[in-house]
Amino acid sequence: MTFKFDKLYRLGAWGAALCMIAICALVSTQVFSRLVDALLVMVGSARLNISITGVSEMASYLLVGATFLGLAYTFVHHAHIRVTLLITRLPSTLRVWFEVFGLMVAMTLSLLLCYGLIALIRESIAYNDVSSGFLSIPLWIPQAVLVTGVALLCLALGEALVMALRLAFKDPSRFREVMASEENNDP
Repeated sequence: MTFKFDKLYRLGAWGAALCMIAICALVSTQVFSRLVDALLVMVGSARLNISITGVSEMASYLLVGATFLGLAYTFVHHAHIRVTLLITRLPSTLRVWFEVFGLMVAMTLSLLLCYGLIALIRESIAYNDVSSGFLSIPLWIPQAVLVTGVALLCLALGEALVMALRLAFKDPSRFREVMASEENNDP
């Protein structure tokens, strides 16, 4: 299966990677500054007291971004954990319909999550909600990242569902070979 919006999913993956890099940079800077302070104290000098306020808060929001922005990419590239013990033994004509059913359930749950997150953003904007940490970040910002990641997943699930339905109606016997060739081609 070739996904038409693969570049968009890759963009989400790059966003997830940037979030991870930012987490590493923040934590490394914080650890390095504490190490420098400890070394200065050991040699009898005064501490520099360099500290990044709210590192744990920023890191937690970045971790949410890394997780959710990478959802669509990992789905498209078969990196999600799937238990296929039973459906791999089914004939292709039956397996494709199990796949369609699974995609419909995943799509429904993802759409409900997206709808709920959009309602949460509206509420956060209406009440001017901010985080309770040191930084007082408007909550709609990390929530918007959540919605973006789930929306990308919904798009990927929709694309996969359309492709599975095409195979189910046109040539269900090819489903097994299409899935096998796709799983072998992914890095």
